[in-house]
Amino acid sequence: MDKLYDLMTMAFKHQVSLCLRPQDVLLVTLNHLDAIHKYVEDVPVIRNQVESVHQMLYQIYASMTAGEFQLLRQTLLTFFQDTHIRVSIFLKDKVQNSNGRFVLPINGLLPFGVESPGTIRYFDGSGQPVQTSKFQVKQSYNVNTTEGSFDLKGNRVTKLGTNMYNVVRPSETSVSHTKHASQAKPVSEERASANINPLVKAELNLLAHLMGSVDVNSSKKKDSSIKLSLFNTEEEEQEFKETRPPTEMYDWKVIKIDASKNKTSDELNKIMGDLDIAESSSQNSKGDDLLELMDSC
Repeated sequence: MDKLYDLMTMAFKHQVSLCLRPQDVLLVTLNHLDAIHKYVEDVPVIRNQVESVHQMLYQIYASMTAGEFQLLRQTLLTFFQDTHIRVSIFLKDKVQNSNGRFVLPINGLLPFGVESPGTIRYFDGSGQPVQTSKFQVKQSYNVNTTEGSFDLKGNRVTKLGTNMYNVVRPSETSVSHTKHASQAKPVSEERASANINPLVKAELNLLAHLMGSVDVNSSKKKDSSIKLSLFNTEEEEQEFKETRPPTEMYDWKVIKIDASKNKTSDELNKIMGDLDIAESSSQNSKGDDLLELMDSC
């Protein structure tokens, strides 16, 4: 539950941070209500309750000014400003740094009613424009020509507040092996031939020995370094094999541990035997039970 709460907290903070204008805070909330409304369309009682909530939100917040919405948005961001929890989906999409802070875009879609950057206007003392100049901008911007609707079934325009797992990500898109291999960046020979920390080798070898996957006698005759599979699927591992440098560039040999097979190991059985706790001969002796021990104090 803690991880779920952290995900909800950081997702809320990210969506409020991405609001193009203060009024979008209400549009994000209405997107949540729209999703709930779709789930309960076939249940009239619950559907009427959701529509009542929408009506109350409209009556209270729709008449607020831009300054009031900005104060509301700033208050929410101030509450979460010290919350920097790393979320895997944000890290994968590169919208969050390793320190938990979000990476906000500096280009893209502009809010409704805003002009594209690149114009400087000069005004006189009476507030009348007297001069206009242009300058080049490095980023590209698109102006949103549609204003989000606060109606029950209106167009919210913004996608904030919708299911963020519906977005197709590059890592989830199926790409042919040939195309993937042609676009893969080559790995330098110097990096591929780098030596592994001997302490890491020793710890992995100890793990393999305890799991019963390495023969003690054979491990003395040849290199006993092991390989751990860090891929989710066999397809990912196959893609990596096709894009990595030739094995001749590596200066170590590897073996594979298959933990799914039930293998016997005298060392592992000895450790398991040491963990067994024999039952006490006197079942009613004082102090055997934790509650009795606390009562005796």
